[in-house]
Amino acid sequence: MSKIPKALSPGEEAFALHCRADGLTPEREYAFHPERKWRFDFAWPQFKLAVEIEGRRHLTYAGFNEDCDKYNIATIMGWRVLRYTTRMVVRGDAINDVLEILR
Repeated sequence: MSKIPKALSPGEEAFALHCRADGLTPEREYAFHPERKWRFDFAWPQFKLAVEIEGRRHLTYAGFNEDCDKYNIATIMGWRVLRYTTRMVVRGDAINDVLEILR
């Protein structure tokens, strides 16, 4: 049986739209770790660049701790992880930063 995809958050929807408007095609829900089930919301594996849109889960103590582990291991593995709130995405901060890095 195929897995039903999760609904996108408003921040993820907005960032996906910004990417399409600028002709970018990031990988979605990219599994970057060979053993852990960690995924990036958006990733450009060839550049080791990831974007995470932070939501409510990240506000809990457990969620915050898990994210710290994930982001620290990603950095050790050579990834650049950009983190944004929905407000930052809507303002255009996320897409502008990604475009600057990819230039």
